[in-house]
Amino acid sequence: MTELTGRRPAASPRHTEPVFWVGLAVVVAVFSAGAWQRRWIADDGLIVLRTVRNLIAGNGPVFNAGERVESNTSTLWTYLVYAGHEVVGYRLELVALGLALTLSMIAVACAMLGTRVMYRGTRHAPAGGPMLLLPLGVVVYIMLPPARDFASSGLETGLVICWIGLMWLGLQRWARAPHREYRFGLPAAGTAALAFLAGLGPLVRPEMALAAAVFLALMAAARQSWRHLGWLVVLAGTVPVVYQLWRMSYYALPYPLTAVAKDAGGSKWDKGGEYLWDLLAPYALLLPLAAVLIAGLVSLWAVRRSGPAAVGVRAAGARVEGARVESDDDEVGGLRGLRNRVRSTPVVTVAFLAVAAIMLVYVTRVGGDFMHGRVLLPSLFLFLLPVSVVPLPVGPARGEAGARARRVAVPVAAGAWLVVVGWAVTVQVVQDPFRDEPETITAAGIVDERQYYIQRTGHKHPLLADDYLDFPRMRALVREVSSNRTGAVFLPVPGFQDRWDVVAYDHPLPGLAPFELPDRPDKTIVFLNLGMTSMNLPLDVDVYDTVGLAAPLAAHTDRMEDGRIGHDKFLPYDWVLARTGVIEDPVNFPRWIDVNWVNQAEVALQCPATQALVESYSGPLTLERRWSNIMNAFSFAEYRINRIPAYEVQRCGLPMPEKVEKYQGTR
Repeated sequence: MTELTGRRPAASPRHTEPVFWVGLAVVVAVFSAGAWQRRWIADDGLIVLRTVRNLIAGNGPVFNAGERVESNTSTLWTYLVYAGHEVVGYRLELVALGLALTLSMIAVACAMLGTRVMYRGTRHAPAGGPMLLLPLGVVVYIMLPPARDFASSGLETGLVICWIGLMWLGLQRWARAPHREYRFGLPAAGTAALAFLAGLGPLVRPEMALAAAVFLALMAAARQSWRHLGWLVVLAGTVPVVYQLWRMSYYALPYPLTAVAKDAGGSKWDKGGEYLWDLLAPYALLLPLAAVLIAGLVSLWAVRRSGPAAVGVRAAGARVEGARVESDDDEVGGLRGLRNRVRSTPVVTVAFLAVAAIMLVYVTRVGGDFMHGRVLLPSLFLFLLPVSVVPLPVGPARGEAGARARRVAVPVAAGAWLVVVGWAVTVQVVQDPFRDEPETITAAGIVDERQYYIQRTGHKHPLLADDYLDFPRMRALVREVSSNRTGAVFLPVPGFQDRWDVVAYDHPLPGLAPFELPDRPDKTIVFLNLGMTSMNLPLDVDVYDTVGLAAPLAAHTDRMEDGRIGHDKFLPYDWVLARTGVIEDPVNFPRWIDVNWVNQAEVALQCPATQALVESYSGPLTLERRWSNIMNAFSFAEYRINRIPAYEVQRCGLPMPEKVEKYQGTR
């Protein structure tokens, strides 16, 4: 018989587990519903799919066939979409949508699971006393409209936060697990997988190399043998290093062209501050963030005061199974103790908060982005990880101090819940996902991209490339391109929403007699909206932009000081007309084109350094070319031209062409 003592039996952790799992299921369900309600594919998401189309067609990972240009920021996202299409065979837009939604849901689940491990430990290394783990910080993220927008969008945001979530869960488990080494210093399977996953950071997005460096440094600092550390270096570094060498030999750049186009190493603090405020202000986001932070700190304090053991602290010392950990004989005890303490949940948690701060500073420094909230979402996700769920102790309190802590924690947690839920309801009521008022670009150059395209296409869910045919100019462009038989350069007519200037070749193409039509006419489009343009046209039509995402020469110009962020480069159309050589008789140019600029651009293209750059990504890819590209990749990345042709002629020291007097064009 059980002795009656008048005290309530201690709650078992097993009895509180259903609360966590129900909370996780509800969070994923709510986020799924919100993301599905706002499902869409951004124009930039369609840019990725153009590269995937070229991969499928056998043209390689390029945007335009014949030019080795990496127009996608996330390498891993491009190949995931490609692999997904090869497996399921559905339309690329639907593959991208399904992958983005799935990865976003995995991300929030991993966030909650990782925080659960932080508080409760693992089955093999339990920690703390019985507690309820209630979702709180994760609720802020899943109810934020930009988080729901970019859970689909066809962009890599879902992949980014999924990678972060997996690293959070993996490192929290790593902190709890005993250190194991096997023969020859081989790491345990979980540690090996974690190192490999961390090494993929730069392929998720280039700036994730900062996060990967912190995570890998944390794993390297823990107590282990040199052989074990060597294996971690190999596991983490092989894929990114091999890909980096391949990238430099193939694209002649050390990072994607988008990083050159946006000068990812530059600084625009004022623009970054405006971008940060553009996310915080409309949703009063500081209010739920403050509530979550206070609730998290108070709940952690209450659990530590109430439970039978301190939460989140791993026992010092590393247990080794299968092999002996080798350490230097002259290693001082203080250093050994420090390396033991590295593998603990507090240190892992601090590392993630440090990464969150680093990413926030980086995004602010480069000026943010033109899409409302998008590039701040990973930083926000990182900050919310430790408080994605908050603990509340249950069962008998440990003395008067524990009881007093609970009397404080319960009302604080309840108050935070009311604040977060009230904020979430207000945001969903006030922020209509399909509002009627026109969406405009702010003075800071920021726009709600999803709402912008909904209003300009007339589609509630612009998911397919076909939906973007209703965007201004698109149907007219497809009609003009499909009907052209001579080859031409297609330029949008300034000031008109449905007109294009078709600058047709006025001379026979090489190998053709006068008036003989080519079998495959050369067609070139220049338009800002790369994604919708390229996905609605055949792969044998070259598509360029003026800001440098797919046009290398535009990417290698200098940023305009007061330009819109992400669009602060502009290469005049004259350069494309000069490069294609479409017109020989000046009277055939559109009236708004200055023939002198075209002539000057033709001369500027003869600059030896510019020719070397062009040859690096368009010349035959021989072994010599690959080696040259590797050796010159960083110098190519730094190379800049002047977007004004006459100034570029002067910069290169080339003879200025004779000025053509003003003429009256034919159109």
